[in-house]
Amino acid sequence: MAVLPILTAPDRRLKQISKPVSEVDNALRRLMDDMAETMYDAEGIGLAAPQVGVLKRVICIDLHYAHNDDGIKNPMFIVNPVIVHASGEIVWKEGCLSIPEYNSEVTRFAHIVVQGLDRDNRAVEISGEALMAVCLQHEIDHLDGKLFIDHISVLKRSILLKKLKKQKEEK
Repeated sequence: MAVLPILTAPDRRLKQISKPVSEVDNALRRLMDDMAETMYDAEGIGLAAPQVGVLKRVICIDLHYAHNDDGIKNPMFIVNPVIVHASGEIVWKEGCLSIPEYNSEVTRFAHIVVQGLDRDNRAVEISGEALMAVCLQHEIDHLDGKLFIDHISVLKRSILLKKLKKQKEEK
């Protein structure tokens, strides 16, 4: 497994729409393993393939590891995730590995059901509430070229993107 570089805004690749995966094969499983390793290394709870420069519809989530001291890693991978049901509303303070050191409240669905494939190419259906619902929506947004800052006011987003661009230019 390898830790991959994480793209940061305003990198244009983060705004591209990812392509569906036709089959989960060993190469994709290696990518999934690398995504999990990258997510853990960055102390995140979710990561989408576009964040590591791969425009494929793959997400990785592990809510347990970041919130417990037991060292247990249990990454969940969903390939070609599709939200098939959504209800309610929740406001959650979100952050993102592609937008370091910034967070903002975002309104999301409070409960969602997602269908897709697991790492063994089997159909899965995941139901999520609260943080899981927020995380699933956040990662699926990445697959559609959206960042959580696309859900905040235009003024706040514009100021933040200018700041991020300036920081990148200074490096």
